[in-house]
Amino acid sequence: MIKGYANRILEVDLAARTFSFQPLDDEIARLYIGGKGYGTRLLYDTTKPGIDALGPENPLIFATGPLNGSLAPQSNRFAVVCKSPLTGGIGNAACGGSFALGLKKAGLDVLVIRNQSPTPLRLEVDGDAGTVAFVDATELWGRGTSATQEALGKSGYHAVIGPAGENQVLYAGIVSQERIAGRTGVGAVMGSKRLKAITVKGTAKLEMEDEEKFKAYTKWLRQHFRAHPVLGEKLRRYGTMGIVNTTNGRNILPTHNFRFGHHPHAMQLSGEYLEDNGLVGVKSSCIHCPVACGRDVMVDGARVKGPEYETVALLGTNLDIVDIKQVSEWNQLADDLGMDTISLGVTLGFAMELQELGMLETDLAFGKPEGISAMIRDIAFRRGLGDDLAQGVKRLSEKYGGWSFAMHVKGLELSAYDPRGSYAQGVEYATTNRGGCHVQGASMYMESTGPLTINPQSLRLKAELPVVQQNLACALNAMVLCMFSTYGIIPAFVHRMDPNSFLYRMLVGAFERSGPMYRWLLGLKVRPLLWFEQWLTYITGQTFTSGHLQEIGARIFNLERMYNLREGLTGQDDTLPPRMLHEPTFKHLHSGVPLDSLLPRYYQIRGWDAQGVPLPRTLKKLQVRV
Repeated sequence: MIKGYANRILEVDLAARTFSFQPLDDEIARLYIGGKGYGTRLLYDTTKPGIDALGPENPLIFATGPLNGSLAPQSNRFAVVCKSPLTGGIGNAACGGSFALGLKKAGLDVLVIRNQSPTPLRLEVDGDAGTVAFVDATELWGRGTSATQEALGKSGYHAVIGPAGENQVLYAGIVSQERIAGRTGVGAVMGSKRLKAITVKGTAKLEMEDEEKFKAYTKWLRQHFRAHPVLGEKLRRYGTMGIVNTTNGRNILPTHNFRFGHHPHAMQLSGEYLEDNGLVGVKSSCIHCPVACGRDVMVDGARVKGPEYETVALLGTNLDIVDIKQVSEWNQLADDLGMDTISLGVTLGFAMELQELGMLETDLAFGKPEGISAMIRDIAFRRGLGDDLAQGVKRLSEKYGGWSFAMHVKGLELSAYDPRGSYAQGVEYATTNRGGCHVQGASMYMESTGPLTINPQSLRLKAELPVVQQNLACALNAMVLCMFSTYGIIPAFVHRMDPNSFLYRMLVGAFERSGPMYRWLLGLKVRPLLWFEQWLTYITGQTFTSGHLQEIGARIFNLERMYNLREGLTGQDDTLPPRMLHEPTFKHLHSGVPLDSLLPRYYQIRGWDAQGVPLPRTLKKLQVRV
């Protein structure tokens, strides 16, 4: 077995209350690394088409990668994979916190939860003893994620759900410490199994092929991160909220249910504003991370984790509310109830527009914070109108109308970047297998929010960029590694260049014209160039390059695509909300994202047919078995 793995999978049957340890499949590990790659392969191979996502046949898969348990910055994350109850297709989410480290210390690469318990239950996994205890969780049922973890104590590492998961809110998440695996409804699947919490413990240590080289390289890289203009300066000082003024200035900040891309008072939700008005400290909930992008705020007299960019955008400007204290309270409430603030914010915004148009009777209204806290609780406990909102935007639009401004792709609510000012991000939203998500590629960083931004509304590189970014994201989610580590790829001097300088314009022009060369260079399998490949090489003993990561990422992406096709999603679902396609937010334009012009080129680059189905030769080349 290659190094970096515990070589052990734990399978738990909640109905029979049995468990067994299985060896990791060496071939799957080589082809898919781990994380969501390994998890997707297991999901595809061990389930039948058409299963009920909230039924006993849907497994809940927790997976680590070879970097987890190491000192590599931003590496202690775990992936969760299942069929999504929100989209009906591939479901996955990643999370920081401490649970990934706990799984590795318990000597586990993958934990598979099967079937359903008839009563509330929690698991205690002792990796050293090789035991699993099935413990009654009736007393914990109904508690928030904070109180649940406090009750479980500090003798192990926990992953828990709150009332939103228990009541199967379709965008409920799974929480570890103060971090949440929020997207696609993985918490609803855990709730459907009546599994309140999982605790893991053990003393296993990660084995590496070349630990000395790994340590020396990691020491240098930590210094690089600390000195980097984004990782060591902007993110460390302002957190992810430091991007609010950038997206607002670029006219891509969701406002009034994505009707607009700019809010005149967005500054009041920015990281800069928080630093001067309410920030009480800086901390990171993620182990071994030198960036410390988390913010602390005061809510009801307690010091808690502050909101991230997505939250202040979608629970803030998207609702026409710019009160940072109020948004912080809603963020804390949603975290404690255990639900995704991205889907929550988009769902509330959609309900407000329905109300504005007389299509829904509710007190929810743009610019009005009153009643939102109560509605968030009603959603978590599925009370009254909250029961409808717990279904997400797609199902709301099917019941009440408003499909043209229902902001979702494949049933997953859009994240906080308006693609009308970021065409590559629009293509990424439309084609990403889990739905409208930014962390499955983050193309907007290369065209709208990063230091070297190409023309976001030209057609150049807008099909190539999403392919490369999606592949890289899949590989990182297989390791499992934080996407923020990619920010360090762009050298510091680029961040400090004058955008009006000749050199800057020359670099941007060369990048915009680099489509074929871009793909060719990233496909080269030469020596390791970046820290992702270096870490994998030192840990596993196998040589990895950027080209290898692109190939592995494409393999995972195509397997996800085949899973979606199997479950009934087709190329017709590779689209954007009509508002994004037909309602411009820029005065010089007459429409939105030109998806019809870009999608065929994207399919061609992917090696798919005109209907978006991977060609047999593509699957063969990537060694994707279906």
